[in-house]
Amino acid sequence: MAAKDESKPDMELKAAVTPVTSGLKKKSIPAGLWTKCPSCSHVMFNKSLKENLLVCQKCDYHFIMGAQDRIQHILDPKSFKEINPDLVSQDPLGFEGTKSYLDKLKADQKKTGLKEACVTGEGKIEGRSVAFGVTDSRFIMGSMGSVVGEKITRLVEYALERKLPLIIVSGSGGGARMYEGALSLMQMAKTSVALSRYQKGSKPFISILTNPTMGGVMASFSSLGDIILAEPKALIGFAGPRVIEQTIRQKLPGDFQTSEFLLKHGMIDQVVARSALRSSLHKILDCVP
Repeated sequence: MAAKDESKPDMELKAAVTPVTSGLKKKSIPAGLWTKCPSCSHVMFNKSLKENLLVCQKCDYHFIMGAQDRIQHILDPKSFKEINPDLVSQDPLGFEGTKSYLDKLKADQKKTGLKEACVTGEGKIEGRSVAFGVTDSRFIMGSMGSVVGEKITRLVEYALERKLPLIIVSGSGGGARMYEGALSLMQMAKTSVALSRYQKGSKPFISILTNPTMGGVMASFSSLGDIILAEPKALIGFAGPRVIEQTIRQKLPGDFQTSEFLLKHGMIDQVVARSALRSSLHKILDCVP
């Protein structure tokens, strides 16, 4: 008796299946439609994420929000009037590295649509006029060079002259801008002195800390608010946790340098979710004469 060919059914199956599948093309998903949360890995449709103010719907992670989106979210529609919009950074040190300072500026200007890492002006919250500034960490990490320091100082002076409440939203992971050396470090003192003059008046300075607020920005104007608010789980501090651990040779708490940690230790006044930020500011301003 001839041996049974066990492979024949498999061959027939492949022959039957191949013509059906060979004509199908794999559909590709267009890029830029979805975002994965860096905290919980939840995948979100970008339109839904934007409608939720760039906050993860699953774990409440607050994504970085750009300056223009901040203005639209916090201030009354079409109420913002920018001041000093044409100040741009120069290259006082002729800084050269893997990329020159001027090239870095041009690249971030193109990427963000901003001229600098700070936008300042006057706007309204529920009809109440305020002096408003925001730093944008997408632009050279929101670091404070000569122009950022100058714009913050002029905003403080603008608020003092017009007797307006002052609100500054800080998002700076870069601190002082190394490309400008000591000229950048000088901005810490300049902004702090301007705020010292402003705070002798009757209007409050409300500082809002977002992820990240670090380095020279946190060591100067951001930490000097009469009222300091912060978004949830924002990284806030001077040196980063890794540098501190290497320096003191001790393990830090898991929530070290978060908004919640700073609230627990009395450095900020309240942690406020992004969705509640505008209404919280309105309540504070209602108490201001």
